[in-house]
Amino acid sequence: MRLRDLVIDAWSWLNYKPAMAQPSRPGGNTFAEVTGSWVPDEDLRRLASYKLTAAYDLNQAGQLAAATSSDEGHADRRELGDASKLIDTALGYLLGSEQTITVPGAEHADDDNPPEGAAAAAELQEQLRGWAEKELLALRMQQAERVAVRSGDAVYTLAWEPSKGRPILRTYDPGFFFPEWGEDGEQDGAEFPRRIHLAWELPEDRAKGTKVRVRRITWELGPIGAATKPGTNKDGHPVREWIYGADGDPVLIVGDKLDADTGAVTRAYPWAPSRPSGITCYLSDAEWLLDDLKAGHDVYNLPPDKAAYRVRSDGEVLDRLDLMCDFIPVIHVTNSIPDAGEHWGQPILAHVMQALDELAATDTDAAGASATTGTPIISLAGARLPVNRATGQPEPVQVSAGQVWQLADGGRMDALDTSNQLAELRARTDHLLDRIAGNSRLTSAGLGTLDPTALPSGYALALALGPLDSLVASMRLARAHKYTVLLRMVCRLHQAGAAWPVGETLPARIVFGPHTPTDRAAILEEVVKAYGAGVMSLETAVRMLMDAGYPIEDATEEIERIQARAFDAAVRLADATGDNAAVREYLGLPEADPDIPPVPVLPGPRSPAGGSDPEPEQ
Repeated sequence: MRLRDLVIDAWSWLNYKPAMAQPSRPGGNTFAEVTGSWVPDEDLRRLASYKLTAAYDLNQAGQLAAATSSDEGHADRRELGDASKLIDTALGYLLGSEQTITVPGAEHADDDNPPEGAAAAAELQEQLRGWAEKELLALRMQQAERVAVRSGDAVYTLAWEPSKGRPILRTYDPGFFFPEWGEDGEQDGAEFPRRIHLAWELPEDRAKGTKVRVRRITWELGPIGAATKPGTNKDGHPVREWIYGADGDPVLIVGDKLDADTGAVTRAYPWAPSRPSGITCYLSDAEWLLDDLKAGHDVYNLPPDKAAYRVRSDGEVLDRLDLMCDFIPVIHVTNSIPDAGEHWGQPILAHVMQALDELAATDTDAAGASATTGTPIISLAGARLPVNRATGQPEPVQVSAGQVWQLADGGRMDALDTSNQLAELRARTDHLLDRIAGNSRLTSAGLGTLDPTALPSGYALALALGPLDSLVASMRLARAHKYTVLLRMVCRLHQAGAAWPVGETLPARIVFGPHTPTDRAAILEEVVKAYGAGVMSLETAVRMLMDAGYPIEDATEEIERIQARAFDAAVRLADATGDNAAVREYLGLPEADPDIPPVPVLPGPRSPAGGSDPEPEQ
């Protein structure tokens, strides 16, 4: 390879693979579905990388190597699920024990004097959690995030479903994802494209008489236009038609305003009623026959005159349908933080792919060595072997339990011992596993292969898990903003569908649970000592117990239950303030009825010195 042929990009870690060496048409080392005529050349390496990582996940790397290389022996490659284990382990640490939707300020809604906006935050939090339960958000996150960890990227889409009265959440393979970043391209990976396509091929169905087709779903931002309605063209195919008034001018959607000076149409969206916008999102969903696509056509410029548009469940034709929102309801999630100028993430296997190949080769060699160790090769000298009467040649000798050979004088039997080689291969396997654990930052402790007796203390375990902590923090940071945007889109689509009230969208986020197990006994002891010594508030103590996994559903309610039984603390409060009302409020009791007289205190016992009884308290 010459220096000018060296490719350095987001997928350079796969350059050693023949399938990635020349991912271009016609390309004998590429995948047929990846190099379809409608796939742009600049996306070939990305799509090929998705296929490669999927093959490793499904223990098909040997089959892939056999199909893309002329070398022999790939079909006998042993793959024992190490790649899949790395993916599932990283996914478990990323998502943690649970995922919770939170809205800042909602935790103060039940306070005696809640701050402004706390009630609205609590209501929104409850609404979002209800939507997440209906749309199986936890399941969708498992689907999407496993693909992101395996391939580096994942895609969510949101769409308003009129029959359900809520946005529906879907996940797609990132190989279907084709964003357009503009003519000059965006230099920041956090920016959002103004046009996005999801495209894939539909296979031929001879029973239905359909040919190979390309389906493309497109979202694009553009200026707000006049109102449209479902219709048909001269061929009877569904399209959208302009709506014209009696004077022949196009009719605007109710609520839109036309600027007479500029000719631009503006709209006040429910989440920004005081800031009119001239931008909206259009949705198109169409199919093309593969035979109708010529050499110059790709996913970005499919011929509109050959398109067959789909119709939504409510009868709307998906031909530049106005979605009544000023954003594209598609979220692209990356597994890692992209480099400057990049938009794509890297999978957890990126930097250990060659180590996985070495491990598979070692496992294959170990399987061969174990065969000769379990059933050794035996040489006989001076043995009388049975002879085939037809051919006059000695019969093949098989080793079996209880078999006896007669040896002549000076005869002997030798067995080939390969146990030493097998032991060396096992040691190499352990070495490679440690190398993979270290280079992937999942660590031996995180993968569960570390001997617990090798750690002298919990502090040593914390140091051993240090790389894993930084890995999880980086992966969660790459997703934090994307999930905040996703929840914001959910709120605004509800508002656009008139299901939720008009108003500014409050921020919401998804909080992942702890990724490592917690020593609950140690935290409980720490909390008891700190709270008992007065160096920690009850609120902080309850929050620490919740983070440790104790079954506390609401911190405020738990604090009220604790205070309702804290009679010793109530006595100290009475001694310090002398305020009976404050004590009753602390214990959660209602205010005392002023018509009920105080209970008299009986005289105490006579003092041992013979003094008089103390005066009764009033």
